[in-house]
Amino acid sequence: MAKKATNSKVNQIWGTGRRKKSVARVRIVPGTGNYVINKLPVKDYFKQDTLVNIAKQPLALVGADSKYDVFVNVYGGGLSGQAGACRHGLARALVISNEAYKADIKKAGFLTRDPRMKERKKYGLKAARKAPQFSKR
Repeated sequence: MAKKATNSKVNQIWGTGRRKKSVARVRIVPGTGNYVINKLPVKDYFKQDTLVNIAKQPLALVGADSKYDVFVNVYGGGLSGQAGACRHGLARALVISNEAYKADIKKAGFLTRDPRMKERKKYGLKAARKAPQFSKR
C-alpha cells in the first residue's frame, strides 16, 4: 500500500505499483520533473518512447510534469510490465499527495491493478493448456 513519509528535509510520498510479475516502488518528492528508474533516467531505462509515455501517464494527466521528482525501484517481469507497474505506483503516490487528483486518475483507470498474469503449467500438459496429441489407436 502507499504511504506518506515525512523527513526533516523533504516531504516524500511512496506508492507501490504492480503488473504481471513486476513490482515498482515509487517515491515522489516536490521538485523539477526528474524521472529516475533504477538510478537511470527514464529514457535510458525504457528505450521505447511508448514505454516512457506509459510510465509518465499519470503525471501528464494531472499536469504535474514539472512539480515532482520521481524515483522508482522496479524489478521482475519484462519492460512492458515494469512500465505498467511504474504507472500504477505513480498514480497511487499522486493520489496521496493531492486528493483532488483522484477523480481524474481513477477515471483513466490508473489505480486499477492489471490482474492478467501468465498461467502456470499444469502436470500432464505440454504448456498451461496445450495437451499432447490424442490418438485413438
